[in-house]
Amino acid sequence: MTAVFRPIVLVPVFDHEHAIGAMVEAILRHPWPCLLVDDGSGPACSQVLRDLADAHGERVILIRLPQNRGKGAAMMAGFQEAAKLGYTHALQIDADGQHNADDIACFFTLARENPTAVIAGCPVYDQTVPRHRFYFRYLTHILVWINTLSFEIRDSMCGLRVYPLDAVTALMQDVRLGHHMEFDTEVIVRLYWRGVSVVNVPTRVTYPSDGVSHFRLIQDNLLMTGMLTRLFFGMLWRMPRLLWRKVRPA
Repeated sequence: MTAVFRPIVLVPVFDHEHAIGAMVEAILRHPWPCLLVDDGSGPACSQVLRDLADAHGERVILIRLPQNRGKGAAMMAGFQEAAKLGYTHALQIDADGQHNADDIACFFTLARENPTAVIAGCPVYDQTVPRHRFYFRYLTHILVWINTLSFEIRDSMCGLRVYPLDAVTALMQDVRLGHHMEFDTEVIVRLYWRGVSVVNVPTRVTYPSDGVSHFRLIQDNLLMTGMLTRLFFGMLWRMPRLLWRKVRPA
């Protein structure tokens, strides 16, 4: 008997009123529904999101957080809503247009073939990438490889990925995950620690179509540093199990 595969596209949105319409249009070229999480946006963006939901009926689901809580909090609210609605997998994609929505079908095909895995995007950048972000990402990758004792997670920061909802909602019940930009890295490392495999997929990334970035240079770098430090100490007591995972028979 074939397992049920019922995916949805999940988009956290905070004040991207100039880009979100084009992103939703690109998503809806595919046959899957879209769940927009309004992370306490201002009046202009909130109105755009309501208009999109009204225009597309059941194909666009909108939930709103009463105040801005951060990307991670928006993602977790979206996971909970998607699971409540009976979806099995959620594809995360950013609202600002930096990800290639044409890749959605490929990601869902891989998720159907690997239903218990995270399908993780590996960015292929063009000239729009800020150089400081490019180098910071590689430092983060090195720390993630240390914290997993593995190269299985090729990129821990890409916001284009598919999650199996049963695994990620179970993790959310057991662990307090970061609510801001550190979420993407923390959640994939902790899922890996729990035995969730990762399928890496190259994907084109540009920066961003509406010129709006919500990355806070000082606050988010401090949150990332604290999160990576906690993961390091979490890795130490998991080290025997992580090493055994590398050598045990398939």
